[in-house]
Amino acid sequence: MTTKTGLKLIARDAEDLAVVASCLQDALVPLNEMRYLGAERRFILVVNRFRWELDNEDGSAPKARGRKQQVDASFEDETYPGAHQRTHSGLCIDRVLAVRSRDIDRDRPDQFLDLLTLNYAEGKLDFIFAGGGVIQLEVEALNLFLQDLGESWPTQWQPQHDAGGIASGQRAKSAELGRK
Repeated sequence: MTTKTGLKLIARDAEDLAVVASCLQDALVPLNEMRYLGAERRFILVVNRFRWELDNEDGSAPKARGRKQQVDASFEDETYPGAHQRTHSGLCIDRVLAVRSRDIDRDRPDQFLDLLTLNYAEGKLDFIFAGGGVIQLEVEALNLFLQDLGESWPTQWQPQHDAGGIASGQRAKSAELGRK
């Protein structure tokens, strides 16, 4: 559901998660904005996400009505016609039993991770990042909430992807993490 302030989504099964994952594709995730609250069995994070749901089906930015489309981002008005958009979003996962990571340097809390997708199978929720990093949550049941925070802003940069999508090596790392 899109509101004036953005998305509010809940994922409780794989089908729901596919929708959330498509909205979070290419989100920038600061490592220092992730927390596991063990006593609450909750994992929370704040991301900077590209607003894919606003772009046209061909991937172009929404056109300005009655105006020439802008080449660069602009703060011309509230809706930023002719520009792609980004926004901050909060993500909360409840009923978390354990958190594992692979190929993520936790000694560098100032680093940004580029989220590719989310996968869920057999009680494990995987956050798969560019470069092969994975954060895996072992969950009692899938119970995820996504909400946009504040207003979006214009950007001229649209994420680009290889035709092959996620490399099979990244999927293998995600599966391997669950066995250790």
